Amino acid sequence: MCGICGYIGRKSITLEQLKAMNDTMYHRGPDDSGEEIYEMGGGWRAGFAQRRLSILDLSALGHQPMHSPDGRVSIVYNGEIYNFRELREELADYSFRSDCDTEVIIAAYLKWGIQCVERFNGMFAIALYDRRTEEIFLVRDRIGKKPLYYWYENSELVFASELKPIMKCPGFTGEIEARVLSRYLFQQYINAPESIWKKVYKVEPGAVLRYLHGEISTWKYWDIKEVYRQAQQNRVKEYCDAKEQLKALLKKSVRMRMIADVPLGSFLSGGYDSSLITAIAQECSDSPVKTFSIGFHEERYNEAKYARAVAEYLGTNHTELYIDEQDMFDLVESIPQYYDEPFADSSQIATMMVSKLAREQVTVALSGDGGDEFFCGYNVYDNVARAQRLDRLGGMVHSICSVPGVRQLRLEDRLPFKVRVIAGNREKGSKTQFGAGNYPIRARAMVKTMPAEEKVVPVHYLNESSYGVENWQIRRMLLDMDTYLPGDILCKVDRAAMKYSLESRCPILDKEVMEYSFCIPHEYKYSNGNKKYILKDIAYDYIPKELLERPKVGFGVPLDKWLRGPLREQVLDYSSYDYLKKQDIFDAEYVSDMIEGYLLTGDAGPATGANYSKLAWSFFVFQQWYRKYHV
Repeated sequence: MCGICGYIGRKSITLEQLKAMNDTMYHRGPDDSGEEIYEMGGGWRAGFAQRRLSILDLSALGHQPMHSPDGRVSIVYNGEIYNFRELREELADYSFRSDCDTEVIIAAYLKWGIQCVERFNGMFAIALYDRRTEEIFLVRDRIGKKPLYYWYENSELVFASELKPIMKCPGFTGEIEARVLSRYLFQQYINAPESIWKKVYKVEPGAVLRYLHGEISTWKYWDIKEVYRQAQQNRVKEYCDAKEQLKALLKKSVRMRMIADVPLGSFLSGGYDSSLITAIAQECSDSPVKTFSIGFHEERYNEAKYARAVAEYLGTNHTELYIDEQDMFDLVESIPQYYDEPFADSSQIATMMVSKLAREQVTVALSGDGGDEFFCGYNVYDNVARAQRLDRLGGMVHSICSVPGVRQLRLEDRLPFKVRVIAGNREKGSKTQFGAGNYPIRARAMVKTMPAEEKVVPVHYLNESSYGVENWQIRRMLLDMDTYLPGDILCKVDRAAMKYSLESRCPILDKEVMEYSFCIPHEYKYSNGNKKYILKDIAYDYIPKELLERPKVGFGVPLDKWLRGPLREQVLDYSSYDYLKKQDIFDAEYVSDMIEGYLLTGDAGPATGANYSKLAWSFFVFQQWYRKYHV
């Protein structure tokens, strides 16, 4: 796990300036750093830099930038190639000098070209310079576990694992990309390829960017909808075969992710996914696996006792930390420092705390991320199934309410909320993204009206129909894999873990596990309303059912209490008409009135019905970020 950055162009960037860019990511790699500048001819130059968190081959032989023996290829890289030892056997004609996976990437490129990425099983963000062809490639792993940004302007390119190095780059002035703000306010994150800055983008998951003589081109080497379509041609016919093969792949995946030259442990929430991964890790380990959980003093929210029971059954070396509301609140100010574009998933706070706890003992932690998206685990998938069954009836209600005479009676406004949601869900491109009342309307209204030529990014994702799937549950799962998983979940974990120089590894997001999951019939994942059926069944082979089967509690950050209490003055400051008018991003009158109404709701004053905590928190986090980073 590391951080990389660099540039290609005619900019006059010194080695000291490149080092300053690189050092903004010290937390991603405190063990070593390297910066180099290369002359490319024609007045063009390239600079490569990396901050290293040593995981494999802790010696100086793993230093980056790394070069091929003949000097043709230079590379900086962040991540882990878990099958590097198998690949190394295929590359026996290469003279290896180290035992790290970085050198395997170089050898693989020299033998197979950039298509070598299709052979890699892991998480990675790669920048590779080929002096013979004068090409530079940026590559991101299949599901977007590792971040990779780039700023492209006037034929010049700057890239980095985070936005901080780009913002530190000489010449970067930074203009906010207001087109994405409505979607951010609603979704609470900014999905690839967009970023918060104009002309700054994210390399998409499973994509390659090629830079040659000032021009860039991109393509996907792994696309979820295409991989899903191909896998459907090889659907597993028997449940027992599916369970046996999935279990074997999970074991293989966990074993691969336990290869490290530093201490390794596992996050353990007591839920199905983390418990299963921990159980397999314990089975593969010669000694008790170190496990880590966060507990809450509020008994109704506390799941630490369940994690402890699982840990005791498995025999792990378990550590838990009980935290309270103040512990979480103390981290609010650090959000923009480590999530260096607006990111408002409040579960980031608990993730930071468990990462800090784990880092006290280990450098690598296994997690259960991906189980919900690939095996139908979220509660929203229940709602999606019901909505599909009622969609035809909802269409009839909508048609009746749209008749001119009936429309004047505003009959639809008098219908129950759930009926209104189903009736209003008529957009074919976003059928599974219903609900949230008038949140989407509010999110759009909060942002200042933009010129017609500026195409505003829609609040909802409108690409559901591209999956070619009739089953809404499957369609929503694929959409979540494309958006919510990389844009929110994996971003949250990466930044939270790297805040403490901790590497997080996700066995369920192994290439073979993901691709095999698409071959498993959906009824094996969602069986008679039982979500994650096959994954749960595998978990029961390791852990008694009574230790796992319970309603999921979760712990919600008390946003209303914070925003209306200790953060109230800040929120009022951020939403004052004069401040917003000067900022010139939001609709000053609309937002100031909306936030004022929200703050008056509940215990703080008379109930107005304006309970928009999600939008208010997204707005607050943006303003927090704005005050820290706006240049």
